[in-house]
Amino acid sequence: MYQPLGKPFPCTSLCSFIMDSVADGIFTVDRDWNIIFFSHSAAEIVGMRPEKAVGRKCWEVFRTRDCAKNCVLRDCIAEDRKIVGRIMLVERADGVQLPVSISAAPLKDHEGNVIGGVESFRDLSTAPGKRTGGKLPKGFCSRDANMSEILRILPQVAESEATVLLLGESGTGKEFFARAIHELSLRHKGPFIAVNCGALPENLMESELFGYKAGAFTDARRDKPGRFQLAEGGTILLDEIGDLPLTLQAKILRVLQERVFDPLGAVEGVAADVRIIAATNRDLDRMVADGGFRQDLYFRLNVVRMTLPPLRERRGDIPLLVDNWFRRRRQTGGKDIQGLSTEAMRLLAAHPFPGNIRELENILEYASILCPGGLIQVEHLPADVRACEHPGPLLAAALTMEDIRYRAAVEAVERNGGNRNAACRELCISKDTLRRILNRADEGPVSAANQAWT
Repeated sequence: MYQPLGKPFPCTSLCSFIMDSVADGIFTVDRDWNIIFFSHSAAEIVGMRPEKAVGRKCWEVFRTRDCAKNCVLRDCIAEDRKIVGRIMLVERADGVQLPVSISAAPLKDHEGNVIGGVESFRDLSTAPGKRTGGKLPKGFCSRDANMSEILRILPQVAESEATVLLLGESGTGKEFFARAIHELSLRHKGPFIAVNCGALPENLMESELFGYKAGAFTDARRDKPGRFQLAEGGTILLDEIGDLPLTLQAKILRVLQERVFDPLGAVEGVAADVRIIAATNRDLDRMVADGGFRQDLYFRLNVVRMTLPPLRERRGDIPLLVDNWFRRRRQTGGKDIQGLSTEAMRLLAAHPFPGNIRELENILEYASILCPGGLIQVEHLPADVRACEHPGPLLAAALTMEDIRYRAAVEAVERNGGNRNAACRELCISKDTLRRILNRADEGPVSAANQAWT
């Protein structure tokens, strides 16, 4: 532990010793954001000696572009509350960027006055030489700032062995993200098992998750493996984990703590070599406060938390999602549908999407059934979409798939200050593909669209 002279650390020596001995990095700041304590683990993670960090502003040590808009310490001090499991990228002293899971809380004196903040952070990267170098699958693109940040750190999170908690409304793509984490992880050759906890009958949950041995009950004539055993060496997604009863929550906690589970009727536990991803659309913080969810299990699950925004908060992604949906459809031999008419897209952009991306895909499927080919028109859309009396602004002037791709490419280049390599990374496409898209600017309808956009 290191702290400067003249700046007393508001904690006992024993507490300081404990903070200095844990694997997570820990540091504290005063109300002026000066670092007053910096643990040895923190020094190892960021590559800076404690005596070099103490006395400096926290943003000078961690050098992350998120500090100005997404400071965890500032938020926890301003709101006087704990913040758990926020993901950020920090830059080491040698320039290497690391994904970290951050938790923070206000630091108070004996009278309850806030005098600073304490932050712990966990390195989510893997050991050198073991990284997969995985790239995001096609379709993982976004213009939304919050979603783009999640996509930016997704490969590093996937390569770690950290437990992930996916939050978001129904239909936001939580299982889609869970599968991507598995595919980008070191476990990608193992199985991916998805379990909808809300769909399992309560009296069968335990046997479905952990299996049973022959003779465990009357009809158990032979051993049956549970979902955890089927996921051995891979990843298990516990979807709708907020629907688990408290008794089973305790058993999931044991798997996370001891990496062991007990099949029904078993004499001894079975080792679990499984990465756990949990997902829910419920408010777990409120459930913990109300006693409906175990706090210790919540903390175990909440190592890496990703909150997927609803579609109504990322309407700019609707053209990208439409484009990806039709691209997949063409690959499976669907109709030759070129896109949406101007008015059809205008109505789609104004729809509230309570079912999020799943609802968007259902709407496109419905419209494709009615559309004989060419552009989807207003009359092909479901009645609830057509009923919108005040359609929103047009998301694209000419709405064939080629035009949507061109618009997305132009905006990506502009957002990245003309850097086409950065635009390619954001759009998940190659430089040749970007060049072909932009070169269509002088052709027919795309040229007209370009004039309309400018």
